[in-house]
Amino acid sequence: MTSRRETRPVMVGTVAMGGGAPIAVQSMTNTPTTDVDATLAQIGRLVEAGCEVVRVAIPRADALDGFEEICGRSPVPVVADIHFDHRLAIEATRRGAAKLRINPGNIGDLSRVDAVIDAAGEAGIPIRIGVNAGSLAAEYQDLDQPLPEKLAASAVTFCQHFESRGFSDIVVSAKASSVVATIDAYRLLADRVPYPLHVGVTEAGTAFAGTIKSAVGLGVLLEEGIGDTLRVSLTAPPEEEVRVAWEVLAALDIRRRGPELVSCPTCGRCQVDLVPIAGEVERRLRAMDAPIKVAVMGCVVNGPGEARDADVGVAAGRGVGLVFRRGEPVRKVPESEIVDALFEEIDSLT
Repeated sequence: MTSRRETRPVMVGTVAMGGGAPIAVQSMTNTPTTDVDATLAQIGRLVEAGCEVVRVAIPRADALDGFEEICGRSPVPVVADIHFDHRLAIEATRRGAAKLRINPGNIGDLSRVDAVIDAAGEAGIPIRIGVNAGSLAAEYQDLDQPLPEKLAASAVTFCQHFESRGFSDIVVSAKASSVVATIDAYRLLADRVPYPLHVGVTEAGTAFAGTIKSAVGLGVLLEEGIGDTLRVSLTAPPEEEVRVAWEVLAALDIRRRGPELVSCPTCGRCQVDLVPIAGEVERRLRAMDAPIKVAVMGCVVNGPGEARDADVGVAAGRGVGLVFRRGEPVRKVPESEIVDALFEEIDSLT
């Protein structure tokens, strides 16, 4: 993998972004911010899945009291997501926000943007300049330029304005629902600004399609060393966003959280019903944090080799499974006992 791009460090509460810090995993709540208990419960599930920074929407002034209580009780830093009303952003800086996320293009004229910048500076918190294809500033919408160039140019212009105000505690994003446009926009940004980049494909879609689009877009950027924090955007429970994010990071050997599961795609040689076996193993592994490798293989072609290479594995035959631990076969069990046998060996190692 290409070396990580060097960026300025930014602190979001206790979480470092940029400056060589580990790539931070984010998500966003979808509960009403006015429902404090529901939002905190969802944050708890997100944290359990591995979320390190959570974003919460403040759509109206009546959400501010709930937001303040959420900030005070959340186990991870809380980012205020603000659109249109600069007054909400200013008030959020006083209510405990660890960071603001704004799109300066829809906040209003520069005097309102400046008021937000000043409030964040006084509070000592960073701002993410979030530029999206769906809400580009008016002056860029009709330019005869490719979308990636418009996204990058808009973000760079805002960065320059923030700098002119003496504010450099900045994170930048430039997202589109197009994977190719997103990749190209971030490549341009990586060459033009020194700030940490929040990467992701916005409005990527449902759990299936959105996971694929996010994995492709994020995978390309991260492999090129671009990205300091990420969010996978799915039309799905936000915990799924976090799980996908960690799988992407693990696939690139950037960061790991919990076990790695290796399982074969099955073919005509498979003589056990491997799909539900692998699914149950995956489900039970989600409750574990140990960074172990588990292999679930369906036949003798690659099965023994993969099983031996894992910490714990099984290579299946006709209605049975040969269980391996640290490369050595330890027992043969009936198909119905494969999952329990694997977890007995996993428990002996963890």
